[in-house]
Amino acid sequence: MMLTEKITSVIVEDEAAAMAALQNYLGKFCPQVEVAGTAQNSREAIALLHELRPQLVFLDVEMPFGNAFDVLDGCQDLQFETIFVTAFSEYSLKALNQSAAYYLLKPVSIEELILAVNKVQQQLQQKHWLNRNRIILENVRENNPGMQQVILPTLDGFDVVKMNEIVRLKGNGNFTDVYLTNGSKKMVCRFLKHFSEMLPHPFVRVHKSHIINIHYVQSYRKGAGGYVNLNDGTAVEVSAAYKDNLLKAFQ
Repeated sequence: MMLTEKITSVIVEDEAAAMAALQNYLGKFCPQVEVAGTAQNSREAIALLHELRPQLVFLDVEMPFGNAFDVLDGCQDLQFETIFVTAFSEYSLKALNQSAAYYLLKPVSIEELILAVNKVQQQLQQKHWLNRNRIILENVRENNPGMQQVILPTLDGFDVVKMNEIVRLKGNGNFTDVYLTNGSKKMVCRFLKHFSEMLPHPFVRVHKSHIINIHYVQSYRKGAGGYVNLNDGTAVEVSAAYKDNLLKAFQ
């Protein structure tokens, strides 16, 4: 995917007011983005994206005749970055967060829009293109949470791992250390809170600094909070404030 002087884009949005607002914001605050076309539903979007082949798509999650994932499914032969635009939905946000996708919550914040566009611009300038769209689709279709993929942004790029490969996570300042079943550790450019909000069962927050995958718990020892022994040989402290989280997970 070659980056031209302008980032060619398409907006897919079924609400006229929301589309007009986004176009206005882009014109005023993101001059590097050129809107080449717009679509109001998934059918129009798939045809238009094949016609224009943009570098960036602003994609409403819910729309007539399908949703954003239907659009991605119909455009698997294309390469483009996606900024999802969505009203709050726990389901869609978890899918997007797992895939390290760029998304904006409605009503769109100018500051968040500028930040998302800048991140996309950086991604387009990379030599290796990360196909987040494919990973999002695979995650949405995968009914087994353990087999869903998580993108881990690191200082020198990214790693893609399945959820069942993660044993535990430990907060490390502005970063999170992710420990995997193969014994390796990834230092990820995200706060631990990000994973606490995004990772589903069997991941449980047991301490302000620790999240564990309960599938890898060997034993629990009582105390004020106690601690758990994991099958990678580590003992993780359980704080009193999070003790109930752990116990409920085993009920």
